[in-house]
Amino acid sequence: MAVRTPDVVVIGAGVVGLTTGICLAEAGLRVLIRTAAWPADTTSAVAGALIGPTFTAPGHPAGGQVADWERTGVAEFTGLATDPGTGVHVGRGLLAARPAAVADGTPPLDEVPQAELCRTEELPDGFAFGFWATLPLVDMSRYLTYLTERLAEASGEIQLRPVRTLVEAAREAPLLANCTGVGARDLVPDPSVRPVRGQHVVVANPGIETFFLEAPLGPSWTAYLPHGDRVVLGGVAGEDDWSIEPNPATAAAILRRCADVEPRLADAEVIAHTAGLRPARPSVRLETARIDGVRCVHNYGHGGSGVALSWATARAAADLLLR
Repeated sequence: MAVRTPDVVVIGAGVVGLTTGICLAEAGLRVLIRTAAWPADTTSAVAGALIGPTFTAPGHPAGGQVADWERTGVAEFTGLATDPGTGVHVGRGLLAARPAAVADGTPPLDEVPQAELCRTEELPDGFAFGFWATLPLVDMSRYLTYLTERLAEASGEIQLRPVRTLVEAAREAPLLANCTGVGARDLVPDPSVRPVRGQHVVVANPGIETFFLEAPLGPSWTAYLPHGDRVVLGGVAGEDDWSIEPNPATAAAILRRCADVEPRLADAEVIAHTAGLRPARPSVRLETARIDGVRCVHNYGHGGSGVALSWATARAAADLLLR
């Protein structure tokens, strides 16, 4: 069913925009999502995406509320994993840190579902700390399709129609949700939003069932995340790098690091190279504003945790709009 007179315009069709749109549509509003790219062409489509806690030092400003949002994400995606059509599954894997990362602090085990401290002999060479955990993993291609279909079932609509200004969007509906990720830098404008470039190598799965994630605290780390017949390998963080073209040297380094931890990946068939821009910000912006007299909620700046935080911040954004 097409939306002719929307109650709310959501800007952005990445995972945060889609989830926000679903929360509003399932609350009974007529939702129109305007976007510059279809969901399959957004940064969300190339996310890893492991749902769990971040590696942050004690007292880090990203603790507190974000930790609550992360717990909500783990619970929500664990529930979604019961439906094979979502692309979500729950898997076991190793979260590990090198000595320098351990010195900065590690997440407490009680924050991680079914966490179990690993034995020293289970750690790859060069790692000083690790624990086994059972967490949701999300096949983003299938998951974005699921979200798109769920939005449509709630009578929401997506239009490939870029928004030039917030004022323009505000003239189309009495409510507005800005979920533009890195695009908020120019659209708001918000100069505190900065791109952090990520890159993955996708390979045919040589039989790997458990995931591995090194504490992602520097410009590069080791991660491999199995999604059925393929494995997503990472990762890197290129600050203020706007390129979305995969870099061959970066890909080679990713493959080398992952093969050092899991030798079966050394000869795995490469299926694809992907890259995207994480919307970094000192903190997630989740607050209301008035745009040309219209109530607007800003919901952007999730960095590399957009998928994990999407349900918690989408629900909070919907609550702010519906007050």
